[in-house]
Amino acid sequence: MNRTALITGASSGIGLELAKLFAKDNYNLVLVARRKSQLERLALELSKEYSISVTIIAKDLSLPSSPEEIFNELKEKSIHIDILVNNAGTQVYGKFHKTDIEKELQLIQVNLVSLTHLTKMAVAEMSKRGCGKILNIGSTGSFTPSPLNAIYCATKAYVLNFSEGIAKDLEGTGITVTTLCPGATHTEFAEKAKMQNTRLFGSMVMNPDEVAKIGYRALIKGKRVVVAGLYNKLLVFSLRFTPRWLVLKIGKILLSPKSGVII
Repeated sequence: MNRTALITGASSGIGLELAKLFAKDNYNLVLVARRKSQLERLALELSKEYSISVTIIAKDLSLPSSPEEIFNELKEKSIHIDILVNNAGTQVYGKFHKTDIEKELQLIQVNLVSLTHLTKMAVAEMSKRGCGKILNIGSTGSFTPSPLNAIYCATKAYVLNFSEGIAKDLEGTGITVTTLCPGATHTEFAEKAKMQNTRLFGSMVMNPDEVAKIGYRALIKGKRVVVAGLYNKLLVFSLRFTPRWLVLKIGKILLSPKSGVII
């Protein structure tokens, strides 16, 4: 009997590439995202190519009710989740005193609250069966505060600390928790946040399929934390020895537009 993976933010980027990897390994899929039409196209493509079952659930994770609604729908369809991938995320770029508070509250809901809620419900089900895997998507921003990206990096720091903490809590239960921490990646994510013209995205940018493969391998092996790419590994390692004031200064330079004009 095929195992089942639930992937949020599955309609594009890293989430889409992860869906392909799971499908290739004969996992049935539950794909969650806001854009139903894109989910339908992806479901048709994957089910035809790999002869797997693909269920789509169109939900906006910025709404507090969405996580519970997702699991209620799974219960109605008698679908049991073996792997949860919390990939959905959003971004608000710019100086804190100039950004939109409503968008920032939605960011916190998606990146932090919904991720926690989905994980809680998944663990409750997995613990009954004595097995399961969870992949949470962090960031190189999980390791450092950053001007122009303050709330996003704060939520990703939560993801890393939360994931490592519960991984220890869950020892002996058969459930593993892995955090994937990518750096700059070619996805719609940066484009929507209007970050593609920053210095951070000027070089050493990874493709989503590369990042997905790294995260997938780490998940299957049950690793706790994996940073995607050598450049990003070196960056994260260097933070241990860099004074905080310098980290903030470098962060502002990297996240500033190449033109030098900060919004």
